[in-house]
Parts: sequence; C-alpha cells; structure tokens
Amino acid sequence: MLENFPQSPQAICILRLSAIGDVCHAVSTVQAIQRQYPEALITWVIGKVEAQLLKHLPDVEFVIFDKSKGIKAYAELRNAMKGREYDILLHMQLALRANLAAYFIPAKIKLGFEKKRSKELHSLFVNEHITDSKGMHVLEGFRNFARAIGVPDSQPLWNIPLPHEVELWADNQLPQESFMVISPGASKAERNWLAARYAKVADYCHAKGFTIVMTGGPSAMERSLGDSILSHTKSPIIDLIGNTNLKQLLAVLKAAKFVIAPDSGPAHMAVTQGTPVIGLYAHSNPQRTGPYLYLDYVADAYTASATQQLNCSVNELPWGYRLKGDNLMQQITVEQVTHLIDQVMQDFLNENIVDQNSGQ
Repeated sequence: MLENFPQSPQAICILRLSAIGDVCHAVSTVQAIQRQYPEALITWVIGKVEAQLLKHLPDVEFVIFDKSKGIKAYAELRNAMKGREYDILLHMQLALRANLAAYFIPAKIKLGFEKKRSKELHSLFVNEHITDSKGMHVLEGFRNFARAIGVPDSQPLWNIPLPHEVELWADNQLPQESFMVISPGASKAERNWLAARYAKVADYCHAKGFTIVMTGGPSAMERSLGDSILSHTKSPIIDLIGNTNLKQLLAVLKAAKFVIAPDSGPAHMAVTQGTPVIGLYAHSNPQRTGPYLYLDYVADAYTASATQQLNCSVNELPWGYRLKGDNLMQQITVEQVTHLIDQVMQDFLNENIVDQNSGQ
C-alpha cells in the first residue's frame, strides 16, 4: 500500500477515458474501491461515449471528456476541476490525451502504471507508480491500482444498472425463447472473422434450439459484415445491427444465453452481465484482453501465430504485443467454435432449455 495514502480518503479521482471494453474492466475495480472506502467521493473522468454506458453507476460522479472538442475539452476539464482537491488520482490510461488530461486534475498523489509500461509521457504526469503488479490481463492491471491503496483482492463484481425504460424495451423487443448473440464486428476489419463461418455457426446454434440475435453498431463496416452473414446463413436471424444504443445492447447481452464475439466492447460488456462469452482472438493475446471470466472458452489463433511468426513463446513477448496481418482470423475454424459452443452448453446451460426449444 502507498505509504502516504490516507486511511480514510475523502475524494478519489479515476481517469480512464476509453474504450468500452476497458471501462468495463475498470468498473469492477472502481466498485471494489467503493466497497473499501464507502465514505469517499468517487469522481470518474471518462469519454463521452463510454459515459453513456456507465452513467447510472451508483454513487459515481462522472466528468465527461469529449475528445471530439479537441483543445476545448481540456479547458472544460480545467473548469470542472476548479476548487477541487483529491486525495489521489488513479491514472489508468497511457494514451497521450489522457496524460495531458491528468495535468488538469488536482490531486496530492497521482498514481500511474508501473514504469516498465509507461509510454506517451505517462511518467511525466504522475508522482507515484504501481510497484507490485499481478497478472497479465488488463483487468488485473486496473486491480493493481486498488491493491496499491489497500483494497483487498476479491472476485470481480459489476453493478451496471439498467434504467426502467431499457428493461421495458428489452421485454418488448427481445425474443421470449432462449437466444444467443453473435456480435461479429471488431473495431478494425482485419479482426473480423469470416461471414460465411459466422453463418455456419449461426446454423449450428439454430439446430441446437437457439434463436439467433445479431448485434452491432451503426458503422458501414458492421452493416456490411452483418449483411454478408445474413446472405450466407440458412437460419432466421433477428438483426439488431445499428438498432440499439449502448444500454439497450447491454440488456440484450444480459438476456442472452451466451455470446460469440471477437475482441470488442460487447464481449466485455457481456462479461459484466455474467453471460458466457466465446471469444475469437488472433491479433491480441486473449490472456491479456480476453473475456475475463471466460478465458477457457476462447478460440485462440494468437498463440500459434505469435509462436510461428516470432519464433518465441507468447510469454516472452512484450506486454500488449499485437500481431499484424489480414488473414490471421481465418485460422479460427468453425469446428473450434462449435466445440466451444458445446462446452458452454455443458458447463453453463440447462440442457432441458435446448431440448424444449428444439421440440425434443
């Protein structure tokens, strides 16, 4: 524990602007801090989009940093911080824009990542570093901040409330029968699996008795991928691509029996709801960015590709090392994914649900 951290902190500031998956990881740490220090005011400086997902977190004040405003965003942050003084800033992001934002947050202690991970001038904007880190996963990296201020380890928990109107929307829009979700789109096209293979997996799930729901954002890339999946599948699919906001998407993921997704925000959103996730990974190490509670259910092409490309074990690679290549996701086979579906059904689902839906 930090020597100069007070036993009863009055005000703690969290700085994590983006992205959706990362702020989902951070929620469990923030809420662990709240349980340890229930009297402390918690302020979270966060991105505009990410705030739409998390704005109903209990007892957290959000200060929105809208990066689209450029330099004006820093002026707004400076004004929001006037007259404040935090016992500590937990600076949980290495990106330069976050480092610059840290300058405007008044805190006695500014705690950053360990020095070996520092980049983009991170060390210049903190006066303390994590010194005792555990685990490779991004979520563990955030938990290191909690450990540093005396929060004991516990099983990660998430409480992201859904507004009543979103629950009503889910009741009216989502199928009553058991359904699974395919969330096919990643942030970059090279991280997307093949549409024809998604379609075969959809057909497999339909044959198992599940209704198929497909989700995604409004981007042209996600719409095109969804259309291609629809053109290949033989099964009916409820297509919600571009038709949900983040809270509605969270409700969909909460109600699903399981989710199939690449390394993307929805995969980690599903984890916060306790919904099993089958992750599709080829470009980033799933031990670092995989669905935290469901790492045993990842179709992993990263490990073999990294070993082959770099002639070393994954454990020897720098933390956060990403593989490049347009065809890496093709190494994940339909058979790998259907095998994982069977595992998830066996480990998490009541087989009678599937039998009833398939009329057996």
